[in-house]
Amino acid sequence: MDYTTLIPVMRELAILAGEKIMEIYEADDFDVKVKSDDSPVTAADEAADALISAGLRAAFPDVMLVTEEQSDSHKAKGDTFLIVDPLDGTKEFIHRRGDFTVNIAYVQNGVPQRGVVYAPARNRMFFTQENGQAVEETGMFDPKKVGTITPINVADSDNAALFVVASKSHRDQATDDYINKYNVKDMKSAGSSLKFCLVATGEADIYPRVGRTMEWDTAAGHAVLLGAGGQVVRFDDHSPLVYGKEDFANPFFIAYAPKVDLKEA
Repeated sequence: MDYTTLIPVMRELAILAGEKIMEIYEADDFDVKVKSDDSPVTAADEAADALISAGLRAAFPDVMLVTEEQSDSHKAKGDTFLIVDPLDGTKEFIHRRGDFTVNIAYVQNGVPQRGVVYAPARNRMFFTQENGQAVEETGMFDPKKVGTITPINVADSDNAALFVVASKSHRDQATDDYINKYNVKDMKSAGSSLKFCLVATGEADIYPRVGRTMEWDTAAGHAVLLGAGGQVVRFDDHSPLVYGKEDFANPFFIAYAPKVDLKEA
């Protein structure tokens, strides 16, 4: 994969998809449907998926593409592919809470190598540059012109006073029980893949996920966190979280800055 071509394409498609999403988000009303797995889907999910898929297939016709909204794509197998969640945090979108993102990532040999996470309602964008360094962009988010770029890095964590981020829509007792094993200075909730990005910027030290996620939910945020010096491991044995699994379902996991002294499950 030529990263000098990939990164601008992913960034541009994320911004264009974000514009589509915000058109629907700011409308007076929008329809919500329920998929076969009982998860919600909106016109924004579908419009963003169509836009991103068309763009990636045109630019990279020989690379396998997996997207949340196209179930046929899940039948393809391999450990190297593009993977998309066109609207991560649909519940946040439906309830107009703003914590939703566009996620696009490139996975090679089971590892998310490059990714972009764009939160259009929050005016925040994170992506990995060609060299793998994670950055945050600020500015007007012009699809053709990159704004101000700031490299991001994980925190130099203090295990006596950790900052924890957890899911806004999927918080449960098991998550709280695990968090209670740490010396927590402060805790915040966030939706979608923004939780990975808060660890990547040093705004949080650790994000434990004791609940179901799919690879398209996590790959882009995972790539950004890796590019900022962080890590993502399985909850059960602390081995690296890998991609290209049979059903694209993730085990429970922990995303964290390396100075965090991880506790056993």
